[in-house]
Amino acid sequence: MSEEPDSSDDVVVSLPRALRSELKVPLGAIFTDTETLLDSASRPLVAVGDVVTFHLESAGVTPDVALVDGLTKRDAVAPEIRDAVSDDARHVSVTNPAATLTADLLFALAESIHADEATVLVVDGEEDLAALPAVLAAPEGASVVYGQPDEGMVLVQVTPEVQAQVADLLARMDGDAERLFSLVDYHGRTRE
Repeated sequence: MSEEPDSSDDVVVSLPRALRSELKVPLGAIFTDTETLLDSASRPLVAVGDVVTFHLESAGVTPDVALVDGLTKRDAVAPEIRDAVSDDARHVSVTNPAATLTADLLFALAESIHADEATVLVVDGEEDLAALPAVLAAPEGASVVYGQPDEGMVLVQVTPEVQAQVADLLARMDGDAERLFSLVDYHGRTRE
């Protein structure tokens, strides 16, 4: 598997201002109806964000991996959203400051995707960028769901093409993209 992080605040990459507009383009189809999204989703299913996780759980589906930080649009989530996160899942705390991806989050994400039990990564900081490494860490055919503010939920079907697109985005961030690829066990797969 991948290396274990040295410390929880070990930032691997950070988002430069120049890339922010590119991240507003959804990586997949946008859904406003959870049931319709679930008809197209496959396992493993990774949910990034409190509201996305709430909608999936409300539809009776526990994601294989959920990343939550207790916030939506920088404000605390409502108690019913916070309380919807599965108690049956294993909970792992990770640290990840805004506009970054830490070794702590990346390592836990990769481990959780390959775990036999559902896992909730409780992020101290922000989980907004986690959909990107989730696409790299997930096996081909998996689904990653994240929120598109004021539009709905984006369903990303993991394919080699989408992984190459995401790897390119991550490679243009500030920091050590090769280390990120290693932490999520993306090395060894073909990158363009």
